[in-house]
Amino acid sequence: MYKRILVAIDGSDTSNTALNEAIKLAKDQGAAIRIIHVVDLVPTFTDLETPSQFVQFQEALRQIGQKTLSDALALAEKSAIQTEGLMHVIETPGEHVYDAIAEEAVRWPADLIVIGTHGRRGIRRFILGSVAEGVARVATKPVLLVRGA
Repeated sequence: MYKRILVAIDGSDTSNTALNEAIKLAKDQGAAIRIIHVVDLVPTFTDLETPSQFVQFQEALRQIGQKTLSDALALAEKSAIQTEGLMHVIETPGEHVYDAIAEEAVRWPADLIVIGTHGRRGIRRFILGSVAEGVARVATKPVLLVRGA
């Protein structure tokens, strides 16, 4: 049924749970996995005093993103399934993490998107937003939301 599964990660325990679920599903379906990690370099606010501090901050975000992706790839590759990874970097104001994930699902093309959700409700959801909710809203591919522990 599913031959290409896109799994979005952010390094959280919840996204690791989603990755493990995607790995199980891929093994069951004989599917390939593409792991995507989106790094958003567009600041919503900053208290950094100099441009060089901002550049250092962005570089640190890239390095953390690459490590997050490498760790996820290593975990998936242990399962003997076809695995590849992609780090998408947002540098343009107005671009959203959920749009990048949904667009990659079309570009690749995925049969299914797997993403973890923290299950926030009420004011916490309003303030923090939800990438998973955004993906579910804009994706043209089926989305499997995996609830965090």
